[in-house]
Amino acid sequence: MNEPLAERIRPKTLEEYISQQHLVGTHGSLTNQIKKGIIPSLILWGPPGTGKTTLANIIANESERPFYTLSAINSGVKDIREVIEKAKQSGGLFTAKNPILFIDEIHRFSKSQQDSLLAAVEKGWVTLIGATTENPSFEVIPALLSRCQVYVLNAFGKEDLEALLKRAMEQDSVLRTKKIKLEETEALLRLSGGDGRKLLNIFELLINSEETDTVTITDSLVMGKVQKNTVLYDKTGEQHYDIISAFIKSIRGSDPNGAVYWLARMIEGGEDVKFIARRMLISASEDIGLANPTALVIANATFQAVTTIGYPEARIILSQCAIYLATSPKSNASYMAIKKAQQKVRETGDLSVPLALRNAPTKLMKDLGYGEEYKYAHDYNNNFVIAEYLPEEIVGSAFYQPGSNQREKAIKDFLRNRWKDKYEL
Repeated sequence: MNEPLAERIRPKTLEEYISQQHLVGTHGSLTNQIKKGIIPSLILWGPPGTGKTTLANIIANESERPFYTLSAINSGVKDIREVIEKAKQSGGLFTAKNPILFIDEIHRFSKSQQDSLLAAVEKGWVTLIGATTENPSFEVIPALLSRCQVYVLNAFGKEDLEALLKRAMEQDSVLRTKKIKLEETEALLRLSGGDGRKLLNIFELLINSEETDTVTITDSLVMGKVQKNTVLYDKTGEQHYDIISAFIKSIRGSDPNGAVYWLARMIEGGEDVKFIARRMLISASEDIGLANPTALVIANATFQAVTTIGYPEARIILSQCAIYLATSPKSNASYMAIKKAQQKVRETGDLSVPLALRNAPTKLMKDLGYGEEYKYAHDYNNNFVIAEYLPEEIVGSAFYQPGSNQREKAIKDFLRNRWKDKYEL
C-alpha cells in the first residue's frame, strides 16, 4: 500500500481528533462554532505535523460545506480565481453554508496572491482557512489578516504522541496484521520533535524495515534504523528549532565563531532568510538592548536588505549582522523590564490612571480634575520635575534596572541624578 500511515489513519471527526484541546476540546474555542456550523475565516498557525490540514477537513465535514483546497507551493492567482469562481457557483452569498477554501502554507503566497483572496473573503463567497508554520503577523498581509481569526496549534505532547501510536496499531489494517510491542518509546518520541506526521513516518519505517511480522520497538532499534537516515537540516522539523536556538545562544554568549557556524548550517539547509533576520532583530533588543541601541538599527537594516536581495548574496549581510550582534555588549534589562511590568499588570489588573496624567480634551473633564495637577517637565530646570507616574496602588515599583555595561552605567547615573533616592538603582 503506497498511502502513508499518517494518511491512512487521518481522523474524520472531532471525536477522533487528537490534541489541541484548547481549540476543539469540550470547552475549546472552536468546538461550538464547528458544531453549529458558524465558521469564520481563520488562520491555523502551528508547527508541522500538528493537525492543521486534518482540522480544516473536519471543519468542512462537520459543517457539511463544499471544500476546496489549494497549496501555496504550486498555485498562482489564476488558480485562486478559478477556485473562487467554482465556490461562488456551489454556494457563496445566497446560502448559510458557503464553501470552505483551504490554503496550505499560506505564508508562501505573495502579496498579490493574498490580495486576490480579499474580495471573496469580504463578500462571503468563501470561508478561508489558511494553514501556516510561520507567524501570520509577518507573513499574512494586514488586510487579509484583519478578516481572519488566528488560532494557534501546539506541538504534540508525549501523551498525544503515544495516543497516535496506539491508534495506528489499533486502527490501521496493515499494522493490525503484525505483532508490535512498544518496549521503549523515548527515542521515537524525541526524534518526532512533537510532529505527529514525523512520528508516524518513523514508526512505519521501523515496521517496514523488519523482515518478520513480530516487531519490538526499542530505543536502540530506533536510533540504529533512523538516526543514520536523518537529514542534516530539516527546516520544518526539530533541527529547525534546535539550530536557531544554538545560533541565538551563540550571539547571546558573545561567540562570533559559534554564531557564524550555526548561521552557515541554516544557510546550507536552505533556511528562509527572513526567519534568520527576524530572530536577529529579536536578539538585538532582548539580549543587547540599551547596551548598544545601534544593534537594533543594524538588525532592522539587515532584515530589510536580505528581504530585498535574497540568496546567495544575503548570506554576507546575515554574517555581518550576526558577528556585530555577537561582539556587542549585552544587556537584557529592557526585556526584563517589560516582563516585570506585564507580571505586575496581571497581578493588579486595570488600575486607574492618576487624574494628573489623564487627558482633558473637554470642559467636563477639566472640571472633574483631569490633568489638573500635572507638572509639565519643560517648565522646570533641566526639563525635569519630581512627579509620580504610576497608579497609587503600585507607587515605588521599579521595573527597569540598568545593566552594568558602559552605556547603561550612564543611564544609571542619569536616573540617580534626577530621581535621587526614589528608585534603588
